[in-house]
Amino acid sequence: MSQIPSYSDICILRLSAIGDVCHGVSAVQAIQKAHPNAKITWVVGKVEAMLLAGLPGVELVVFDKKQGKVAYQQLKQQFKGRMFDVLLHMQVALRANLVARCIPAKTKVGFDWARSKELHSLFINKRIAPAQQAHVLEGFKGFAHAIGVPDYKPTWKMPVSCEDQAIADQLLGAERLAGRIFVISPAASKKERNWLAERYAKMAEHAHSKGFNVVITGGPTPLEIELSAQIIANTQTPILNLVGKTKLKELLCVLKRAELVLAPDTGPAHMAVTVGTPVIGLYAHSNPKRTGPYLYQDYVVEVYHQNLLKQTGKTAEQLPWGTRIKGSELMSQIQVDDVIVMFERVVLEINNDIEPPL
Repeated sequence: MSQIPSYSDICILRLSAIGDVCHGVSAVQAIQKAHPNAKITWVVGKVEAMLLAGLPGVELVVFDKKQGKVAYQQLKQQFKGRMFDVLLHMQVALRANLVARCIPAKTKVGFDWARSKELHSLFINKRIAPAQQAHVLEGFKGFAHAIGVPDYKPTWKMPVSCEDQAIADQLLGAERLAGRIFVISPAASKKERNWLAERYAKMAEHAHSKGFNVVITGGPTPLEIELSAQIIANTQTPILNLVGKTKLKELLCVLKRAELVLAPDTGPAHMAVTVGTPVIGLYAHSNPKRTGPYLYQDYVVEVYHQNLLKQTGKTAEQLPWGTRIKGSELMSQIQVDDVIVMFERVVLEINNDIEPPL
């Protein structure tokens, strides 16, 4: 068996988004196990840093994109006189590529040719191994493998405090004490990726009829506030509305208390994975085999593949991996009955303590 190469100073570059940095945590913590003496520095976005703050053994360097050119200048100044053994450049977006230019490292590891875009190849001098039809998290595993980390099963130790959990429990109140919790995290970053409010309401009714307390979570954006209000308006089922009332770490603690989460393609779905809470994912625009809740991909209800074939005449395997499809009405093709069937299956497996297949 070949010896794992030694590193003393490793830099991780993954700025966004919430779901992707959750995937990144599992890779970083696997790297820490394989290289226990290495110093780990993670360059990350401002919002994402709120979730990762306190990550054990990791120095977070925040890149605030809203500062424009100043953010790049600050990064150069912060790393002046420093030289990392290796930079793991885990993001191909142009902004991230420009950030990579500001990070001094002997070796800069990036994605393989097939996954490189937006001039990514100009900012790296080594590539991870190619992977066919890989989940985003598998791509991050590739970076760990590139620096000698043996294959591993992803695990997470998320940085939340007793205070974070206490605040979450206080917000949950009677729901936490009264029994099982079903969380609906209904909003994605784009409106077209959201399911219909009246259908979320139907799922709230069904879950309540099965003995679950229903909680809606989300951020303080107008889209999320409006969607949660529409869901509540479409049902007489009692729903605890925590939209806009939790910080990211508190939201993570709420998801940890839940027994089951329902969500579209959005960050909280991946947050739930990190704390071991099963997720029913609703997908229409992106391939759930690439971006679905990693441990619960078998629990996805999707219309992506049928619409991809309809729009392009090709399957996902015949197109560039990760091809997205467009259409403001696609999510409406996901039927309540199909989600109820999945809900019943997942609850049965939870009750019988069955491990979900990957």
